Amino acid sequence: MSDMNVTVVGSGNGGLATAFDFAVHGHTVRLFDSPHFPDHVAEVAAAGGIHATGEIEGFAQMAYSGHDIGDGLEGAELVVLVGPAYSTEHQAAVVAPHLLPGQAVLVCPASCAGAITFKRIAGLALDDETITVGETSTLPYAVRIVAPGRINVFHKLAGGVFVAGLPRSGTGRLLSMIQGVYPGAEAADCVFATTLQNGNPVIHPAVTLLNAGLIERTTGAFLFYEEGVTEAVGRAIEAVDRERLAIAEALGVRVLSEPDLGVLQGYMREANYSSGYSTAPGFLGIGAQSQLEHRYLTEDVGYSLVFLTDLAGRVGVETPTMEALITMASVVLARDFRAEGARTLATLGLDSMSDGDLAAL
Repeated sequence: MSDMNVTVVGSGNGGLATAFDFAVHGHTVRLFDSPHFPDHVAEVAAAGGIHATGEIEGFAQMAYSGHDIGDGLEGAELVVLVGPAYSTEHQAAVVAPHLLPGQAVLVCPASCAGAITFKRIAGLALDDETITVGETSTLPYAVRIVAPGRINVFHKLAGGVFVAGLPRSGTGRLLSMIQGVYPGAEAADCVFATTLQNGNPVIHPAVTLLNAGLIERTTGAFLFYEEGVTEAVGRAIEAVDRERLAIAEALGVRVLSEPDLGVLQGYMREANYSSGYSTAPGFLGIGAQSQLEHRYLTEDVGYSLVFLTDLAGRVGVETPTMEALITMASVVLARDFRAEGARTLATLGLDSMSDGDLAAL
């Protein structure tokens, strides 16, 4: 599309990369975050924009960077919510009261049922088309903030970014709004397809838990993929992936295996579960987290795997490996992720829907 007014909500790694990329593609970008996260928006405001190195590089000017939601949403045609699963409710609560008919909202990435979560918080019916709402299957970047107002983009996805609207009638519009920035983006069957295509809960919990001692002993002084993924770890990743694919099959949605997706996205050269990750060019140089209390468990287990096992139970799929990872993550972090139930069919208001209605979302 021609020059749009785009608001990016969220100033973490992904938020800054998204804001930078839309701006260098000619769009007018405004960056907003809540006052709870003051540093990055202040740094971007002081610099007047964002510097990037790596696969995409240069300087992109921001029209606004701050904490005033009115200024942040001024003239917005597309609003992109960028953050982990546990940020979606808060971002939606801040943004929703200020939205206008005709605007579009994209939750990037879905993480787990991001678009459904947004509509629930915004008080919008799932079939409401007043505001176009949808989600992407993944964040289109491997990226880290490396200095104030500066990011390094290890990899921008060449393909394998799937988009779904809620309802499905919104998919085409959302795709047309982002395809200039993400030419490899494709339409997904539905929001369950984008949620199930998210590879983070397949990879991160298994690698983290099987390297838990090393993470604590070294405070993450090793390379997460290159050194953390071995043949045995790869078998654990594969077991999780097989369960995820079985859930997708039961729902009747198309989902790629995680290694096949990694090759399509340009992260990986080999479509296997061990050396495919440890030698992946898109993962080279990415360090491990410094502690176990990290989104690789708090988000990818506490939200995604809890949600996936709940969904699996509904459609009659057994998920023993996912269940084991939830148990182990709960043990090592001394909390009960199942009891917390951060993201379930019930919390999304879907528990009373029939299997047919769920599959039709």
